[in-house]
Amino acid sequence: MGKIVGIGETVYDILFKNGSPVGGVPGGSVYNSIISIGRMGLPASFISEVGNDKLGEIIVAHLRDSGVDTSALCCFSDGKSPLSLAFLDEHGDADYIFYKDYPANRLAVEFPQVGRGDIVLCGSYFVLNPVLRSKVKPFLRQAYEQGAIIYYDINFRKNHVDEREQLLPTIIENMEYATIVRGSADDFRYLFGSTDGTDIYMSRIAPHCKNFIFTSGGGPVTLFTPQFTAQYAVKEVEVRSTVGAGDNFNAGVVYGLWRSSVVRDNVAVLPRATWDSIMEYGLAFSAHACTLYDNYIDKAWAAQFGAGSQ
Repeated sequence: MGKIVGIGETVYDILFKNGSPVGGVPGGSVYNSIISIGRMGLPASFISEVGNDKLGEIIVAHLRDSGVDTSALCCFSDGKSPLSLAFLDEHGDADYIFYKDYPANRLAVEFPQVGRGDIVLCGSYFVLNPVLRSKVKPFLRQAYEQGAIIYYDINFRKNHVDEREQLLPTIIENMEYATIVRGSADDFRYLFGSTDGTDIYMSRIAPHCKNFIFTSGGGPVTLFTPQFTAQYAVKEVEVRSTVGAGDNFNAGVVYGLWRSSVVRDNVAVLPRATWDSIMEYGLAFSAHACTLYDNYIDKAWAAQFGAGSQ
């Protein structure tokens, strides 16, 4: 198998519970996923941007310490590393406040070449942002044309609802490139005013991408493929934070694809047993992340889980 390339935003998360900070960790949706993938020992790299400052140094060191290649990470001097405050409620769900100071010239870095056997993980506003689209789109198009698997997590948040109409064509374009689309009930509530996974698949996803994973918080995960539809129960754990739950589900699915040596040519005909195994990885990664205040699986768990899945 080839490499796994993530592309997405990087922030530094400060977590609050009951009005007081309980921790600070580097984060970002795809960032969280790629850290977990790197900790599982897979060949991972990350396309993103951070400031050339103290927080940037912490983030770069964190990526490298987790086994992630940072050669496509843009470190800018004209601005500051983005910061987010995540306020956790009694269920471990978060509301966010973001502080950002980006330079005029964004993502000034050479993107890696990807092709058949590689997996590209993308999602959130980062791959919709009109400021970045002129650099993101050619990368996704090249990945698609060269036969890479593109795993697209829509991850559409309520703070962008006012931009829905302008962003929807870009979301559709991303789905056209994608091999697998993942979206949550919250995403589609904000996008389409619906949380009916079957209807969303048939009317909104399938015309663009045939493989769809629908998550619903603590509810079951539904997989839609051209051959079958299946539901999977989430694992019950004592939840500390759900901040990285979906991101680590994505990491587990990508890990499962990589372990099963799946390439784009055979995704459409994967047998049910292979999909069941892939989804189990996603559910396991997500459940473990919910037991932590960190946004990703920890190294000890990764080593133990990896040894147990040989």
